[in-house]
Amino acid sequence: MLSSTAKSSPHSTPDTTDFIRAECRATRYPDLCVQCLSTYSSTIQQSQKRLAQAALSVSLSRAQSVASFVSKMARMRGLRPTEYRAVKDCIDNMANAVDQLNQSVQELSRADQDFDWHVGNVESWVGAALTFENTCIDGFRNPMMDGNVKVAITKRVTDCAQVTSNALVLVHRFASSHEVGASSSEGTANLP
Repeated sequence: MLSSTAKSSPHSTPDTTDFIRAECRATRYPDLCVQCLSTYSSTIQQSQKRLAQAALSVSLSRAQSVASFVSKMARMRGLRPTEYRAVKDCIDNMANAVDQLNQSVQELSRADQDFDWHVGNVESWVGAALTFENTCIDGFRNPMMDGNVKVAITKRVTDCAQVTSNALVLVHRFASSHEVGASSSEGTANLP
C-alpha cells in the first residue's frame, strides 16, 4: 500500500500527469481516475506498475470507507425490514470487497516473481471485489426502497465501484504491457 507521504506531488512534472491522464483514458471513468491518482504522480512517475498499485490502494481505501459508512447505517433507527436486510447484505458484500482488494494490493507487490500467477490473482480478486460492490447496489434496486438510506449508500458504493473498475483496467494494462515487454525481449534473446 502506498504511504500517505507518497501522496504529495510537489515534484510531479507535466510528463507524469500526462502519463496518468493517458493511462486513465483507457478506463471507463477517466476523470475520476485522474482525480484519484494525480495526487500520487510523484510516486507513480511513468510506471504502470506503480500506477496499478496506486489505483488498487485508492480502491481499497474507498472500499474501507464505504464499508464503515454502511456499518453505521445498519445501526440507524427507523430502518424498515427490507432496508435493514439490504444494508446487512451490503455490509457482507463490502467486507468481501475489502478483503479481495487487500489481497490484491499485497499480491501485486509480489508480481516481480512468477508475474503471470500473481497478476492473474490480482485481476481475479479485483474483478470479484467489483462484483461484490455491484451486488451491494443491486440489493437496493427494489422500488419499495426509496429514501435517504438507499440514496446515501448507493451513491457511495457506486463511486467505490467506479474507482475499482478503473483499478481493474489499469491492472489489465500493466499486465498487457508486461506481456508485450516479455515477448519482445524473448524474441531478441535468440538473435545471433
